Amino acid sequence: MVNTLTEISPTPNVKRPFSNNTIDRFGVIDIGSNSVRLVVFDGAARSPAYFFNEKVLCGLGGNLGPNGELNIDNKKRALSAIKRFVLLANSLSANLSAVATAAIRNAPNGKEFCYEIYVKTGLEVSVATGEEEATLSAKGVLLGWPDVDGLVCDLGGASMELAEISNGNVGLAKSLQIGPLNLDRVHADAIGKRDYVKSKLIELRKKFKKTYKTIYLVGGSWRAIARLHMDLSNYPLKVLHEYQINAEDILSTIKWINKRSLKEIRTMTTISNVRLDLLPTSGIILQEVVEIFNPKKIALSSYGIREGLLYQSMGKKLRSLDPLLEASKYMEMSAARNPGFGLVLYNFIIPIFNDQDLKTKRLIKAACLLHDVTWRAHPDYRAEVCFDNATRANLGGLDHSGRIFLALALLYRYKSSKRKEYFKNVLSILTEKEQILAKILGKAMRFGAMLSGSIDNNMGELSFLKKEKTLQINISKNNKDLFGEVVNLRFTSLAESLECKAVLIVKP
Repeated sequence: MVNTLTEISPTPNVKRPFSNNTIDRFGVIDIGSNSVRLVVFDGAARSPAYFFNEKVLCGLGGNLGPNGELNIDNKKRALSAIKRFVLLANSLSANLSAVATAAIRNAPNGKEFCYEIYVKTGLEVSVATGEEEATLSAKGVLLGWPDVDGLVCDLGGASMELAEISNGNVGLAKSLQIGPLNLDRVHADAIGKRDYVKSKLIELRKKFKKTYKTIYLVGGSWRAIARLHMDLSNYPLKVLHEYQINAEDILSTIKWINKRSLKEIRTMTTISNVRLDLLPTSGIILQEVVEIFNPKKIALSSYGIREGLLYQSMGKKLRSLDPLLEASKYMEMSAARNPGFGLVLYNFIIPIFNDQDLKTKRLIKAACLLHDVTWRAHPDYRAEVCFDNATRANLGGLDHSGRIFLALALLYRYKSSKRKEYFKNVLSILTEKEQILAKILGKAMRFGAMLSGSIDNNMGELSFLKKEKTLQINISKNNKDLFGEVVNLRFTSLAESLECKAVLIVKP
């Protein structure tokens, strides 16, 4: 049984998996040219968590027959993986969708293999056209990065997809058969590969006529190159999603790759051998993309076709929600002691930050929502756990500086000590001004959470009188005794961070 995505509903084989902005378990089997992967999403619909994630590097796009037929051994490996994934998805009660891309799309026996999968597993595989694959990848980028503007470039083993993206919409979408597996089969030498890729991209550039300041890269081969750039530059954060690189720097990394043998590179990285084998050819393709489209910046997206299927299933209202805040709300509801207090805390402390821009206030709100989600950690390590959680958690709509700002604020929320040396390298991503603001935010959350015991009707009213250099709190007479010694110390410490005096006013 085989379908194309245009013949069936937007999310093939599944019911709409959303309810009240949360998601039932939604599984995607992605049958690609390099790998076959099962992802099961769970959690906040606008920023879902990866409940289960497994891939098998089956190489369906490699070792093809004389007429481009899928290799028998590779098919066996893929079918074995798919059988396991179907059983797992059923045991996890996940709504399941399956999509195949270039390897099956281009193979003469691709439809036959899809039918074999259906007979042996009951799974209907939807085969995406090149344009559909490009569009889905771009929608995946939108899932975690709603405000993107530029060109999405998704490299698989057999093909490369490009799609324009801006204002939350996907524009022109095209596919080229220039994946590294295809190039390695057709062209033995680097010069032949480069000339072929260049000719195809120059022709495509006539259709993609805009100026693209940023190219958003999707795909494991691109991530391998970015990982090497991180290692070579001693970048302190190891999260690839929303990692951003100047175009000149990515070209320098490709040149570095070209001057070294794969054996030498293997000793320097944990990248899989399968990915490393494709690295030189992937570098050739990326170099031509950068030189022909001339972006200023390269950005990595860990979200692609699988997340695109999920995004495509959402209604317009759900898509319009902020992925960072939705994920933070879900984490609060799942793990905090008093779910819902995060918003109360935000409204209490926001007078301190009224002069900040909307981008910063958004981070402040996320921090308040997350301020108590690691409370079960041992008190001696709770601050560090908070920091690590923010730097590594699956949070969409969050660039690296924003991630570190959140982490530092949450660190100070639990600990006022100056253990910054442990985090020194990571903190270099922030400016000194941003570090000071994160410290103030952390102290404000620490004070607010302590004041009321996280009970909203005991909070009082906080005012920051900047001209008078005064931090003032009005508290009712009935709650005066809540303002104990430790609370007063935290209030005073917060005022000192703001370089002002602390004033307590008891209302009748």
